[in-house]
Amino acid sequence: CLATLIIMLVGDTYTLINYVSFINYLCYGVTIIGLIVLRWKKPKIFRPIKVNLLIPITYLAFWAFLLIFSLYSEPVVCGVGLIIILTGVPVFFLGVYWRNKPKSVNRLIESVTCWGQKLCFVVYPQGGGAEEE
Repeated sequence: CLATLIIMLVGDTYTLINYVSFINYLCYGVTIIGLIVLRWKKPKIFRPIKVNLLIPITYLAFWAFLLIFSLYSEPVVCGVGLIIILTGVPVFFLGVYWRNKPKSVNRLIESVTCWGQKLCFVVYPQGGGAEEE
């Protein structure tokens, strides 16, 4: 969010749409690769929707073409998109991977989470009391 706010303040909306489009297509392709890998490695697990593997493989071929074309035609936009994605790596390591955090770091993470929930109006009611009208 912070990187997006900075880009919106500095750049134009068209460039921001290009960054986000590249990120979206990259995530879609990685998802389809995960689907194919899971179908190959764990064929017996329950799937509510199961499609022929020809569909995701065909999608992946078109995805690879579009991604390679994007990297060739606009390498700077794709590079910035990759940098935006990589800004999440330190957040993952600090918030998820690091299990034995000091209490002060846990309190900081909880307060930032609470602040973000209040800012975005996603705080769920605590407890079982009657709702206020």
